[in-house]
Amino acid sequence: MKHRLTRRTVIGQLAGTAAMASMSFGRDMPKLNLDGPGIPKICLEMGNGALAAGRLDAEGMRRVKQLGVDHALTGGPALPWDEAKLRAIIDPLKEGGLTLGNLMMGGFRNTIYGKPGRDEEIENVKQSIRAAGKVGLPVIEYNFYAHRAVEGYYEQTDPDRADAGWTGFDYSRMKDLPPLPREGVYTLEEMWANVTYFLKAVIPVAEESGVRLALHPNDPPAPISRGSGQIMGSVEGWKRLVDIVPSKSNGITFDCGVTREMGHDPVEVCKYFGKKDCINHVHYRNVRVEIPNEKYSEVFIDEGVNDMFAIMKELVRQKYPRMVYPEHPRGLDVDRERPGFRPGYPGSGGYSAFAYNVGYTKAMLQASLLSVKR
Repeated sequence: MKHRLTRRTVIGQLAGTAAMASMSFGRDMPKLNLDGPGIPKICLEMGNGALAAGRLDAEGMRRVKQLGVDHALTGGPALPWDEAKLRAIIDPLKEGGLTLGNLMMGGFRNTIYGKPGRDEEIENVKQSIRAAGKVGLPVIEYNFYAHRAVEGYYEQTDPDRADAGWTGFDYSRMKDLPPLPREGVYTLEEMWANVTYFLKAVIPVAEESGVRLALHPNDPPAPISRGSGQIMGSVEGWKRLVDIVPSKSNGITFDCGVTREMGHDPVEVCKYFGKKDCINHVHYRNVRVEIPNEKYSEVFIDEGVNDMFAIMKELVRQKYPRMVYPEHPRGLDVDRERPGFRPGYPGSGGYSAFAYNVGYTKAMLQASLLSVKR
């Protein structure tokens, strides 16, 4: 006997299904503590970057908290740091309900280039690490670029998403650019010698202070940048770095986007560094790659080559407890139309696009916690 489907019966069936689903979810869905021990912590930047609204004021912190984010990172003050400088950042964030988990350190160019004055810079770094330990800052992030290959960036658009902005990189746009006089030219081994000198001086201090250092990979990971080698432009380089001074304090920022830009599987790379317990910060984003290291597109977090769910599950499996930053938001009209908006990179976006990244990342985290046996 065939049942005749009418508008009334269809509506009734849908209503019944919805009611059952509602009762089931209300009874069975577990409440997940996303801020507990051994759980990745989603964070956003608080500074002058693409977020724009994330200033160290009540309005900026409120915007971040409204996205369900409780952890923050930002750029650090001029070196050397002391407790007062760091408290001036940590305390206002705490009042706004945010925990500072990562501060970016810069200002030691002589150290990077191996020039006179580096010993004084390194003393400033050591003093700053000690101050960070005293105020309970867990992670300091830093770069070690001879030159960052940003000249290869350009804006792309996504025709399947109403021409939303992507960030493209093409090494051919910058590979023949000459060195900059203020930087000079350095071989790969010269750069390795310089970072080795740095690490042997500062890592013992970081260990004593209970602070982890996270070296960000070269991004873009161009083979040569204005004549200089890039020590963090390959996974082999990342492995070499953490073995110079084996320590939890000598770690990396695991960037799954850069990992794929270099032609590697982020899950396998995550496993390698997770076993060494030297993933001290995570950047969580997606890309499409045409030529590893040389030509790729930074795309929406849900549509690139990376299996973002598999990456998050691996972090959850490892009980990685530090911060995950869903960075590089894509260019949306709603952000670009805001007065004063300035993109961080060609094709990048702002607060609304960050909100999308955060929502996606939180969904991946919740699903991982429910599916991974810990």
